Amino acid sequence: MKLSILFSVTMAVAICGCSVSSDVNKPRNIEVVELEHSEIWSKGNVDLIDTVYSEEFIGHFPAGTVQGHAGIRSRVEAHRAAFPDWTEVVDDIIADGDRVVTRFTSRGTNLGEFLGNPPTGNGVEISEVCVRRFADGKIVELWVYPDFISMQRQLHPERE
Repeated sequence: MKLSILFSVTMAVAICGCSVSSDVNKPRNIEVVELEHSEIWSKGNVDLIDTVYSEEFIGHFPAGTVQGHAGIRSRVEAHRAAFPDWTEVVDDIIADGDRVVTRFTSRGTNLGEFLGNPPTGNGVEISEVCVRRFADGKIVELWVYPDFISMQRQLHPERE
C-alpha cells in the first residue's frame, strides 16, 4: 500500500514537473508570436527576422515551402509588396509545450503582383490559422492556413 502511494505521488510530481517546465517557455513563445504578427507581417520590419525565426526555419505556406532567414525574408517582402498595408490582428492564441497556434484576421489592399497576378486594387479581409513549433525561443517551423478561397473571391469578384 505504502509503495503504491509513494509511486502515485512520485508520478504526480514527475507529471506536474514536466508540465511546469514546458510552461516556462509559454510567455516568451507568445511574445515572439505577437512580435511576428505585429512587427514583421503587419509593418514589414524584416530586421526582426533573426530574433523571431531560427536559422533552421522551415515555413509551409500555400504557395510553397521556404527555408531559413533568407526564405522568410523573401516571403514577407513579396507579400508586403503585393499588400503594402497588410495587417494581422490576433483573435486567439493557444500555447502548449513547443507549439503556439494563432487564429487571426488579416487585412490588406492588393496594390502589387500577387502569386503571378497583376494587382486588383481590391481590399481583402480573411481569417487565418498558423501553427508554430519552437526551439530555443525561436520559431523553427510553421504551417499557415489562410482562408484562400475567401481571399480569391475578394480579389476577383468578377470570377464569381
